[in-house]
Amino acid sequence: MSHEVPSALMVDGFSARRSGVGGLSKTTTMIGAGALTAEGVIATQAPATLLVTLPVTVTLLALAAARRHGMSALAYYWAKFSWRRASRYEGTSYRRLLLPHPYRLDLPGVGASSTLIKAHDPVTGRPVGVVQDRATGRMTVTTLLAPGGSLMAPTGTVHGNLRTWSAVLDAMAADEQIKGASVTIQITPGAGEALGDDVRARTDPAAPELAKRIIRELVRTTPHATASVAPWMSVTVDPSASANPPADLAEQVAETLKVVDGLDLSGTGTDIERRATDVDLRRIVRAAYDPDVFTARDDRFEALQWGECGPVAADDGWEEYAHDGGVSVSWVLQEMPRRPIPYSVLLPLLAPGRFQRRITLAYRVLDPYEGEAVLEREISRARQVEQATAEMKGRAKWSQRADALRAEKAAAQAAKGDQVVDWTLMVTVTARSADELPAARQELERAVKAMRSIRLRPAYGAQAAVFAATLPIGYNPLVKG
Repeated sequence: MSHEVPSALMVDGFSARRSGVGGLSKTTTMIGAGALTAEGVIATQAPATLLVTLPVTVTLLALAAARRHGMSALAYYWAKFSWRRASRYEGTSYRRLLLPHPYRLDLPGVGASSTLIKAHDPVTGRPVGVVQDRATGRMTVTTLLAPGGSLMAPTGTVHGNLRTWSAVLDAMAADEQIKGASVTIQITPGAGEALGDDVRARTDPAAPELAKRIIRELVRTTPHATASVAPWMSVTVDPSASANPPADLAEQVAETLKVVDGLDLSGTGTDIERRATDVDLRRIVRAAYDPDVFTARDDRFEALQWGECGPVAADDGWEEYAHDGGVSVSWVLQEMPRRPIPYSVLLPLLAPGRFQRRITLAYRVLDPYEGEAVLEREISRARQVEQATAEMKGRAKWSQRADALRAEKAAAQAAKGDQVVDWTLMVTVTARSADELPAARQELERAVKAMRSIRLRPAYGAQAAVFAATLPIGYNPLVKG
């Protein structure tokens, strides 16, 4: 089935940061230039050293410029070397231990510095769960959303939703306390019993036999296609980044809730269900590591400590992550789309399948000054590359001209008030056992290929980190230290 999308609902303006020379990053370019300069100075006193240092430097720069799975070859091979070294010393294995005071149970990996706070929301009068990063002081509040869709909505309605979401990003850019946000949709395949029971209870005994036969057949086949959809949005706030920093923990939580309440999601095409409570967060995290407890009662999670929501045992592999209730595979964005994409581009990823799946869009809205500086560097780089190629080959490549035009178009849009946003896409699929892992990986690969416009790749050597990034534990890979 194909879904036709009007041109008015196509989204473009994507670009990867390239601020260096010859495919190198700005940092790598500066390091390479510094190394070559130092080698030249040393060679004036000992020319023979160039026989050793120059080949090494050129090789490293060539690896940094080459691409492997959407990243520099140098970064890829260094990550593989680091992972193998950590694996040799069992640094990729986690086993929960019961340790005496002052030690405590913590989540593994990137979630180790997080802690869960049960707070009271004075606006709604309900409890709310706030995750604090003990290392940075940042706090994350998660909002549970009501699952819905806009495929059947009129074009004008969808266009309005996109404009409203743009206004939400504007609000994030204007607030220095908001450091990042992420939107996650978790799809858990269901057995369909609840739907079957509901249909049988609503069936009229006096209905025609043909109608009842059709309904029974639908109920029989529906379990293979039903799923539980749970979307949520997590916002990371730095409460101390205000003019009057909060003095204690209670004031920090209150400041965080006030900032998050200032984001108005009405009109974005989604409905707010409520702020996630501490029990909600425990359920989400625990069910990610052990999918069998997804439908358990709330009282099973009320007594859990935050660290107990994580795995009892876990092994972080190069391309998979084994934990309590199964094995997960996580993929990340490989490169930015090179053409306009429809607003429904993620539909293949959101379609129910055999395995639990989480799709996370992480955002970091750049403030206007930083965004302008990024775009100016992109324009300068594109023009320099275009000019250098034209001097060597007589004319620039069409792809280089297109890069320059895209950079100038983005700068023009930013000058009119549009925001520059760092974003990435992460997907995690969980199989119940290692035997089902190939089928889960194949299902994910088919969904990724069906999107066409967006390319993903396995999170090589970072499976546990990406797995955690799709959970509401306060970790956003775009928010730096």
